[in-house]
Amino acid sequence: MRLILVRHGQTPSNVDGLLDTAAPGPGLTPLGEAQAAALPEALAGEDIEALYASTLIRTQQTAAPLAAARGLDVVVRDGIRELSAGRLEMVPGHTPEGERYLRTAFAWAAGDTALRMPGGESGAEALTRYDAVIAEAAASGARAVAMVSHGAAIRVWTAARAGNVDVAFAAARPLANTGVVILDGSPSDGWRAVSWEGAVVAPAGEGGPAGEALGATG
Repeated sequence: MRLILVRHGQTPSNVDGLLDTAAPGPGLTPLGEAQAAALPEALAGEDIEALYASTLIRTQQTAAPLAAARGLDVVVRDGIRELSAGRLEMVPGHTPEGERYLRTAFAWAAGDTALRMPGGESGAEALTRYDAVIAEAAASGARAVAMVSHGAAIRVWTAARAGNVDVAFAAARPLANTGVVILDGSPSDGWRAVSWEGAVVAPAGEGGPAGEALGATG
């Protein structure tokens, strides 16, 4: 199966740099709406047979133009929502307290899944819920599935599950709004990242597209 993971369009909290992970969350800004409207053309080369979004408003609004263009229903699932910030909710991301969010999340991808976000979920809980939605999509028989999800969730899940993406790679490459990560594989055989925001993904440890350390979430 081809798995196309798309970060949602811009929200007011993204503009303000806040850790905004709770449901239902904000809608898109005018720029975010324009980013969503551009997705059908950006993904024109992908033969998408199923389309998922999280329970947060911003992902459903982002998925809507793609759903209309492809004649697809949007399947809404809680499992692909953003990694819960717990007590760090609405903290500015570029503060020492806010940076604890990504340090914790990438510790999960490195294998410390028992670690718990302050006042929030553990890595095991977060990865299990995300895995469940992807397993559902794979079991549907669809050959290509797009999921509109969230920046930290996509980066952490990919680092944890793709054989050619390690934590250092994902941590250094924040996803822009409507940025796309494409993987091939299956839950049983494992996953390999094909591209990260349009750049080919090299095997883990062999470099890849340029990026900044850490980065925005939500």
